[in-house]
Amino acid sequence: MIDLIAGIDAKLDTLAAHSLTRRRRVADSACAPRQVVDGRSMLAFCSNDYLGLAAHPQVVDALREGASRYGAGSGASHLVSGHSRAHALLEHRLGQWMAPYIDKARALYLCTGYMANLAVLTALGADADAMIFSEALNHASLIDGARLAKAAVAVYPHGDVARLEQQLQASSAATKIVVTDSVFSMDGNLAPLPALLALCERHGAWLVIDDAHGFGVLGDTGRGALEHFKLHSPNLVYMGTLGKAAGVGGAFIAAHASVIELLVQRSRPYIYTTAAPPALAHALQASLDIIEGEEGAQRRAHLAALVATLQGALRLERWQLAASNTAIQPIVIGGNDDALRAAAGLHEQGLWVPAIRPPTVAAGTARLRVTLSAAHTHDEVATLAHALNELERSTP
Repeated sequence: MIDLIAGIDAKLDTLAAHSLTRRRRVADSACAPRQVVDGRSMLAFCSNDYLGLAAHPQVVDALREGASRYGAGSGASHLVSGHSRAHALLEHRLGQWMAPYIDKARALYLCTGYMANLAVLTALGADADAMIFSEALNHASLIDGARLAKAAVAVYPHGDVARLEQQLQASSAATKIVVTDSVFSMDGNLAPLPALLALCERHGAWLVIDDAHGFGVLGDTGRGALEHFKLHSPNLVYMGTLGKAAGVGGAFIAAHASVIELLVQRSRPYIYTTAAPPALAHALQASLDIIEGEEGAQRRAHLAALVATLQGALRLERWQLAASNTAIQPIVIGGNDDALRAAAGLHEQGLWVPAIRPPTVAAGTARLRVTLSAAHTHDEVATLAHALNELERSTP
């Protein structure tokens, strides 16, 4: 009899030998800068709660109200009986938010950003005569969506507009789909979206943008990368995550109404899953109120000031702070063991910063992924910077 478990254990041993084992920590309190983790008080710099809305009283109250009104769960998929008034109202509002950037904009709410990306790419790339042009540093959900689509896939180097143009010119595909993150989650830099959109319009291609780390943060009113770059085109298909800066959960796709209707009719990740709890959609209305209001503007300004504080206080010589003006401030260390030791050194001081290793990033570029939130204070960021400076100096 073949020992199946032995084969699994061998794979786990290989991961451990290369310092690639991951572990989960248990948070005993709400997502916030000061958090109880595994029973210990920590100062956290690892969440994507960029505006500090995950535990905002207004959002929490709205979630409570939504549960009281709509119950705990949806009970079925959207196309059966799970599409509630809360979902419909949220989609209508998000469609209005994106109307200045996309012709005849309509929005579709999904359970997660991962599902949203799979939904878009498998629907637009459903035919064998389609081709997906994927950014080299795209998020795993975009990579998996491209793999599941029937379309052929070409990868273009990070930020290389010239190479992408060559690929588009050489392609005879009936449907061309360029897909990119807006803010790259492990580097914090922005994609050249205006240049990419110009290429797509010139070559009759869709531009699919994953704005998971831009929605709520970029733009004067937090509408994300499209507002930040002042883009407008019928070629745009936009994904915004609602569990990061918006502080709740789920994601939405915004595109021309015909594209959204195609997703409703043909997208398996949307059709064949139970709808997210309506209470989440109800709570997100409170998040959107904050994001587009004066408080949202103040939080974005404070977040930008925190980024400047961190960058100004760091005095690194061997480790490299990535070039980023977003809330994602990666510190590239290099080896897996070195990154793990750095994260452990911070943990000993009560600072929670994760070590990111392959396959999430390229081999030899393991890093500390520092993420800032508008809920942080300048003193807390200065504490982190001091600890990083001292840790680098004391590490062989």
